[in-house]
Amino acid sequence: MKIAIPTREGRVDDHFGHCESYTVYTTDEANNIVNRETLPSPQGCGCKSNIASVMQQMGITVMLAGNMGPGALNKLGQHGIHVYRGCSGETEELVKAFLAGNVSDSGEACRAHAEGHECSHHHN
Repeated sequence: MKIAIPTREGRVDDHFGHCESYTVYTTDEANNIVNRETLPSPQGCGCKSNIASVMQQMGITVMLAGNMGPGALNKLGQHGIHVYRGCSGETEELVKAFLAGNVSDSGEACRAHAEGHECSHHHN
């Protein structure tokens, strides 16, 4: 299984569309991490890029993400990628928690940030 995580400085980036990169973990049948690689993030907004098809070609089937809007969620889903939203923390610890069955989708779309942040497509 291949798992992608929007990443900034080794931690889950809360905004899928503007992460520094994606960390891609490959696991074996026994749920051991066997490989870790970095996939560069496309320039601009993630939901308008071809990142979903690139991930599909790589064999990625799971994304552990902070928050994202419904457009990005639908696009990833159309490419066979199951998204778990509401994730946070260090990427490898998150993957280990996911493999142990301790991660579930928050069900929150980007426009419903718990912290009350406005979700927009701007660059900091």
